[in-house]
Amino acid sequence: MNIPIPIIKKTSLKVDLTSLSIFTIWLFVLSALIGIALGFEDWFIPKTPLNLLVGFVLLIINLDFLSVKSKYAFAIAFIVGMIVEILGVATGEIFGVYHYGDNMGIKLLGVPYIIGLYWAVLVSATSMMVRKFSNNALMVAVLGASAMVILDFFMEIMAGRFDFWHFSNGIVPLQNYITWFVVAFGLHLIAFKWIPERGTKFSWHLYLSQLVFFVVTYLILS
Repeated sequence: MNIPIPIIKKTSLKVDLTSLSIFTIWLFVLSALIGIALGFEDWFIPKTPLNLLVGFVLLIINLDFLSVKSKYAFAIAFIVGMIVEILGVATGEIFGVYHYGDNMGIKLLGVPYIIGLYWAVLVSATSMMVRKFSNNALMVAVLGASAMVILDFFMEIMAGRFDFWHFSNGIVPLQNYITWFVVAFGLHLIAFKWIPERGTKFSWHLYLSQLVFFVVTYLILS
């Protein structure tokens, strides 16, 4: 008597990079929030550059940076971000009088390299986010720059406490937000033309994770 032998089909495990990226970015943020809530602020906050580097790597994986123009757009955002920050720290005339603390990593002329990278990451991510609302370059630039200013507003609340950067007398002047908007607006025009739309879902999670971090740390520590 022939007994049928069941055939076991091999199934390939397909990794969803977007879901894995989203999980990773929230894992880092939530771990930091829990650690800070438990009183380990002095351990987690100096690790901020690592968190931002992870966000950068995941952004590169999820967005389309294959073309030369997209690479140029990202590089321009990094360079412009560094230049305006260096001039801002040196003169006190661009963002207001401020200086960077020690928790943002290695510096060039008083400005951490991670800040230039953060400019490029935020421009790229917010560009992907707002393109779902409009196909007009100017409108995308306005919306994207506005999203960056909103995030900056909440970052400023905790920046001094975390020794990221410090404004004179602890007061953030209006010109800081105006300059953020103007610089971001110009960079968004370049990103719109040169970086193809891709990775919208991850970009939203990256942005919201940053927003949640600063809002929740304020609630925890205030």
